[in-house]
Amino acid sequence: MDTQNTLLDVVVIGAGQAALTTAYFLKRTGLSFVLLDAEKGPGGAWRHGWDSLQLFSPSAWSSIAGWPMPPVNDGNPGRDHVVDYLAQYESRYGFPIVRPVEVTSVEPQSFGLRVHSETQHWDAKIVISATGTWSNPRIPHYPKSELYQGPQIHSAHYRCAESFQGKRVLVIGGGNSGAQIYAEISKVADATWVTLDEPMFLPDDVDGRVLFERATERLKAHQEGRNIPEPTGGLGDIVMVPSVKEARERGVLKAVRPFEFFTPDGVVWKNGDETTVDAIIWCTGFAPSLNHLRGLGVVNSQGRVDVHDNRSSIEPRLWLVGYGDWTGLASATLIGVTRTARNIVKEVNHYLKQELV
Repeated sequence: MDTQNTLLDVVVIGAGQAALTTAYFLKRTGLSFVLLDAEKGPGGAWRHGWDSLQLFSPSAWSSIAGWPMPPVNDGNPGRDHVVDYLAQYESRYGFPIVRPVEVTSVEPQSFGLRVHSETQHWDAKIVISATGTWSNPRIPHYPKSELYQGPQIHSAHYRCAESFQGKRVLVIGGGNSGAQIYAEISKVADATWVTLDEPMFLPDDVDGRVLFERATERLKAHQEGRNIPEPTGGLGDIVMVPSVKEARERGVLKAVRPFEFFTPDGVVWKNGDETTVDAIIWCTGFAPSLNHLRGLGVVNSQGRVDVHDNRSSIEPRLWLVGYGDWTGLASATLIGVTRTARNIVKEVNHYLKQELV
């Protein structure tokens, strides 16, 4: 099918785990669709993970709909295994994917929505946005940050510890990426881990399986109108993957509270001490990548889209998936996105059938 010159039922923007899972369910409906991917090849954001990145769970608990992730010989899957799985997945199901295509805007039309790149456009009755967050790394403002002259990178662009050998490095951020990157950097550099609060580590036997079960229980309680207490060790706490355990065994798994301000060659702490810093790695998370939707007037002041059951409250022909819990509980995870993608496709199919009546 010539997807560029045809009015499609659905255009999916993205081809990472959320988009592929959505495509799996779309294909079962018989609806016409295409996936537009900004990447040059399969794998979505996993293509950009650091070299030693490992999942929190075994392959069996890291799969998307339809086809289980093949197991690895030892431990949990790494970055390359996930990329290979997603590449095989899209090939297995023969999804119509066009890449590389960077979507620049979406505009309303009488027939639905027109999706633009710099040089082309696609027309569809429905758009499902699944662009994720990787392309929008978040770095918080620190006083006098403009003074600092040393190199800074975000975890989105971190690859390995080699280039930090022997340097004085600040790793800023208290999530799982901060813990894992600090653990790796601390083996070759004079590293300091800076977190807003004291890090909370999950028990050694807790991994992504338990986190998913917690998320499922929260969803079930919400659907039944029940409130359940947040368990000790929330969903965002740090999983004790092997690299983090190893850092604990070395006695370096310690974090300090934030500094006061930057200097040209370092930072000043609350007690007035000054530290020279050769490099900074920001592990401070991401924000949704939604610039392509701003022309629709749906992106709010918090950089999100107001949704009801993943559907835009302003533009009824727009659905979103995979950006975080606000677009489906645990839907930004491999194992968690299936439930949300299935529901979205069910709703989209129902909407399109109503349009025919």
